[in-house]
Amino acid sequence: MPATETTEDLAARPAEDIPDRLFWTRRFSLTTRILAVNVLIVALLAGGLFFLDTYRKQLIAERFKLARSEVEIIGNALAEAPSSEHAALLARIGAEQELRLRTFGALGRLQTDSFVVGEPSFTFAEDSDDAFSARVAQWMDRTVDFLVGAPPVPPYYPAADRPDINNPATKPEFPEIFVAEQAGSGTVMLRYAPDRTPVITAAAPYGPQGETLLSVRNASDITQSVRAARQTLLVLLALSILASVQLSLFLARTIVQPLRMLARAAARVRLGRDREVVVPRLPERGDEIGMLARALSDMTSALREKIDAGEAFAADVSHELKNPLASLRSALETMDNIDDPELRAQLLDLAHQDVRRIDRLITEIADASRVDAELSRATFVPVDLFALAEGVLGGRTAASRIGEERHLSFEVESAPTSATMVMGDPARLERVVENLVDNAASFSPPEGRVVIRFAERADMVEMTVTDDGPGVAPENRERIFERFHSDRPGDEHFGKHSGLGLAIARSIVRGHDGTLEVQGRDDGESGAVMAIVLPALNPE
Repeated sequence: MPATETTEDLAARPAEDIPDRLFWTRRFSLTTRILAVNVLIVALLAGGLFFLDTYRKQLIAERFKLARSEVEIIGNALAEAPSSEHAALLARIGAEQELRLRTFGALGRLQTDSFVVGEPSFTFAEDSDDAFSARVAQWMDRTVDFLVGAPPVPPYYPAADRPDINNPATKPEFPEIFVAEQAGSGTVMLRYAPDRTPVITAAAPYGPQGETLLSVRNASDITQSVRAARQTLLVLLALSILASVQLSLFLARTIVQPLRMLARAAARVRLGRDREVVVPRLPERGDEIGMLARALSDMTSALREKIDAGEAFAADVSHELKNPLASLRSALETMDNIDDPELRAQLLDLAHQDVRRIDRLITEIADASRVDAELSRATFVPVDLFALAEGVLGGRTAASRIGEERHLSFEVESAPTSATMVMGDPARLERVVENLVDNAASFSPPEGRVVIRFAERADMVEMTVTDDGPGVAPENRERIFERFHSDRPGDEHFGKHSGLGLAIARSIVRGHDGTLEVQGRDDGESGAVMAIVLPALNPE
């Protein structure tokens, strides 16, 4: 939903147009959801740790190919060189290539070791000498191996004088020399040194007497590069998590705190403990939270107006019913003490008028109280106001009876056009026209005119009911729409009108998203103009 959508636009949308696809998150608070989403994104960054493990495996695979090629090339060089030069050749190649080269005879018996005939080209770090950072790095290595399900790797023992190397009766330390001898080609194996650096050993046969060459490479550069990248990634990951949590908490505060403030205000309104509780409108926020705040504020104001109107209506009903009831009771009580038939007839006629007034009041009160509820359930259909007005003037209404008595004329002046089509409840709109025509007729002088006109105003339809009566003073133009307000002509009998007609008409028009106002005549003549403005029917 765009942030520019107004509360009116949102209210116009059906509830089914706003799906709840996140029903599974209802049990979690909004703060938890925000944190989870942001931390989840950071967790994707943590997946880089497993990518580094893949990178390490690729490096080791490349070193396997290199180790096999190296051992076969060195083996060929040994096969071509005299045996007296083997020790010097192994020492020189081992020093240049940072390898430990050993030759084995039949049954795996050690013959020559480049670390013995020459200087060692590398050393292994002992596990007990590792610093704390190295231990953490080794723990990370084991953790990643466990998480990715890496197969176990045998350990490498740096000592050169292990008994099982020179003792054919025991299991050899380097089984790959026998695998290479039996296969007749080079073979490679991976081991871990005490500091968990990879040690790549490669064996290849090279002599006619079954000799085997074994190379050992300490691939510490692989471990160093992978651990350095992992350490950098961990630092970035820690900073990202810290920033993500802080930003999530900030975002949660900007969302959750206003919502809690609105919830507390709504609870106070519901409990009715504070009549003047103010629901914050948050005008500085142009997002959905601000829209919600303003919608709640408007709803609270409308609710208060409804409550106030209901209380005032109940008080007015009580007051209006007391007058005819008091008059009726007085007439009935007086009749018992009156013997004059003519006076008794007058009292009886007065009682009948009071009964009719009470009946009219009850009918109008019931109608007024049902307007809003019935309009909220009504199904609006296209309505032609021109045809509706003609139907009202042609029917038997109170206005037609008044018109016959005073010789009034009624007419619809404008021709029917598409500009008179609106969406609404035909019965209710007909009631509005009847009330306005009846009101105009009751104020019109003898031989006066009641004219209904139509005008097109952009996407609105304006209908006016004009009479030749005394008009309405500007200071009274809002009061005439108040319930039970009645300022009738002097020649009309008391109680003939309830004072609810115009109030009901305005409620119906407002229920159709329109306005009803009283104006003065533009031609300067005496009279009132009741103007109704309703949204025009959308041709789409």
